[in-house]
Amino acid sequence: MSTPYGDPAHAPQGDKERDDIAALAKGGRTNLFGFFLRLAARIPFLFIAGRAASYGPAALGRFASALVLIELTSMLCTMGEKRGLAQRLSETEGQVRPANVIADGSILAIIASCTAALLFWFVPGVLFPGGHYTQIDRLMVIALPPFTMTEIWLAALAYRLRVTPTVWSRAIVEPWTISIMAGAMIWLAPESGLSIAYIASIYAAALTAAIPFFREYGLPRGWKPRPGAMRKLALRSLPIALADAIEWGTRRVDIFLLGFLAPASAVGVYYAAQQVASLPQKLKTSFEPVLGPVITRNLKEKDYAAIARQVCQVGFWITASQAGIALALGIPGNGVMGLVGREFVGGTGALAFLLAAEVVAATAVVSEAALIYVARLRNLWVSIGTIALQAVLTLFGILLMQRLGFNPLFQAAAAACALMLALGLSSIVKSVMLARILKEPINNWRWALVWAAAPAVVIGFLAVRFLPEWAALAFGIPAILGSYFLVIWKKAFGPEDRRLFQKAKKVETPLGEQLPG
Repeated sequence: MSTPYGDPAHAPQGDKERDDIAALAKGGRTNLFGFFLRLAARIPFLFIAGRAASYGPAALGRFASALVLIELTSMLCTMGEKRGLAQRLSETEGQVRPANVIADGSILAIIASCTAALLFWFVPGVLFPGGHYTQIDRLMVIALPPFTMTEIWLAALAYRLRVTPTVWSRAIVEPWTISIMAGAMIWLAPESGLSIAYIASIYAAALTAAIPFFREYGLPRGWKPRPGAMRKLALRSLPIALADAIEWGTRRVDIFLLGFLAPASAVGVYYAAQQVASLPQKLKTSFEPVLGPVITRNLKEKDYAAIARQVCQVGFWITASQAGIALALGIPGNGVMGLVGREFVGGTGALAFLLAAEVVAATAVVSEAALIYVARLRNLWVSIGTIALQAVLTLFGILLMQRLGFNPLFQAAAAACALMLALGLSSIVKSVMLARILKEPINNWRWALVWAAAPAVVIGFLAVRFLPEWAALAFGIPAILGSYFLVIWKKAFGPEDRRLFQKAKKVETPLGEQLPG
């Protein structure tokens, strides 16, 4: 077994760092469970949206075009609090009431999100490039403020290592609400059913996050708006806000461009493929809420070696998990896309590239978790370069497919390939940048991943080749995952890696709280 630090059991770690790794493992384990819950809830929505006569690929494409811009704008409106809040709370710990610290950023976020919502309401053509929308569809803009505040509330809870509300809000309430409401709207409001379902899901998720947030932090006391301080906060948070928006935008700019250049049906097929491919991406959010507070505390103590080890540790966990899920969903890709509807099978090529993109992006994701604190401006410029490169490659790929006479689904595959290439380059640049800053190696690759993939590919090929489609999905996917993770467990996982699946009696968190195992 090869790791950046040799045998993890002999890595130079003290009790504090073992507690950090245990806290990371517990947070990731909790949210990993949420990933499977989200998977179970997302499939019914795609099935309803893809197969219902009142929806279909075109309606799903129009919905996706609006959704992209709303959620991208929301990331900007958080003013960087999704990841910057942990650093501000750490810096003011014991000096200022935490609820007061959160209130400063919250007011800015509310003002920004309400302003953006009004703008989109009066200029709906930006949200719906094809010009097809109803008055109810325009109401999607009212999801902006609650979506923005949910991100801040969950980030604040994550600072205290309370990740269960994230699972409830994002993995249970939100996806199940949109699935149930989309089904109900088939009979009540078929023309705007997807929009109504989305609005309902965002407000339900916001309520689910708000209750534990106010229980944990309470209301501000002795606080009043300070325009000068808030202006400084906005300027300070701008690089993080832009980095958050760009990171989100790399997964959305392709849909945005397809919305202008390809038919709505092609956008719908691509969106369905992206929803399936984004499920592995949620694994990085399994660790993100806990990784931020751990990094900020080690930065305060200038323990750069610990940060490097934690980034590599979490990076490997994410890469290994995403690669296994990508194989399980990608090899029987025709069957997976066929679950949504027969018209969606042509999106299998896009699905394959999108799944590969999530695997190569893992290194960039964990490197950026530290870079936003130690080199926020340089990280921002790399992120801007990444999304600019992706936009250029996407545009080039779509226009090239059109010129060569290929159908719109080939254009969608070209957009997915552009995302994979851009994220791969970003991973290389950001890992090298962080390694130079910390003066420690950053590498989450282990050759055991290749050994694990080999039997998984063989099993997947045999399942697709010799089993009927339903059996390839029902038995092939578990077999692929089982063989892959068995090899990973035996050949790649050391003692520290196995903490991800082992419960401790109690874990002393960086904030002095005791977490149950």
